[in-house]
Amino acid sequence: MIAGLILAGGLGRRLGGTDKPLIDIGGRTLLAHVVGRLGPQVERLVLNANGDPARFAAFGLPVVADDIEGFAGPLAGILAGLDWAAAKGFTHLVTVAGDNPLIPADLVERLAAASPVLAVAASGGRRHPTCGRWDVSLAARLRRAVAEDGERRLNGLTTAWGAVQVDWPDQPVDPFFNVNTADDIARLTKILTP
Repeated sequence: MIAGLILAGGLGRRLGGTDKPLIDIGGRTLLAHVVGRLGPQVERLVLNANGDPARFAAFGLPVVADDIEGFAGPLAGILAGLDWAAAKGFTHLVTVAGDNPLIPADLVERLAAASPVLAVAASGGRRHPTCGRWDVSLAARLRRAVAEDGERRLNGLTTAWGAVQVDWPDQPVDPFFNVNTADDIARLTKILTP
């Protein structure tokens, strides 16, 4: 049983602190685009976000907050998602970023085929460790790494843990394109608005 976690807890620093998943692109929020892509591939979706969860109420999804003090980044969000998934009886969790609206329709299938424990996406020679598939049994190990060892580097951790990399083509459009700047918003608007 596979659940999907959308990491929506970023600080959006490069966009002036904007709640990136709620940015409107072509009449829909980035988060709505991500939900539409990931939802059909998993049995249940959950959001990871800190602050007032009511801002996501329109999506009707459970929201889990980090339980690690301070802003510990995506590893803390993944840990919160793993804990939630384990408590709900799921065996695996697929994670994606809330500002990544072009994820491929075969993301879950290909990550699952690559490794029973940990797999991450890649395109154009770049790893995208926020897009990964985690066995929920990794939660205790991840808690030690984040809470006790102070680990914050998602790419470094997934590499050190031997995550299997699954590659997608990045042409004509990178399926792992994400929004960090106003130029990215303009480019994505052209991609998503025919």
